[in-house]
Amino acid sequence: MKTLLLATLAMCLALSVFAVAQDNPNRAPQKDQAGATAQLTTISGTIKAEGDKLTFVNDTDQKAWTVDNPGTLKGHEGHHVQVKAHVNADKESIHIAEVKMLPAGNSNKNDMK
Repeated sequence: MKTLLLATLAMCLALSVFAVAQDNPNRAPQKDQAGATAQLTTISGTIKAEGDKLTFVNDTDQKAWTVDNPGTLKGHEGHHVQVKAHVNADKESIHIAEVKMLPAGNSNKNDMK
């Protein structure tokens, strides 16, 4: 009888250790899958300043996009640029990864890739 009780107690202890080991409270929160897999898009357009807010106006369709990280475009207000950005169509915003100045006569040679 003692052996059976001891074996049952050992089994319960082992199973509870395994259950606690599976729970990891220090696990980092998972990122949004759509945001993590969004690819860079190359777009050409003009940077418009409206107070402290910067918008990017696409050359192809003249659509204005809100810039999530306006610090990357500082000093480019009014310039014609080509950017590589993550596009969030739902929020009508872009997150700029790279900025490149374009020559003045290159405004009609671009499109979203």
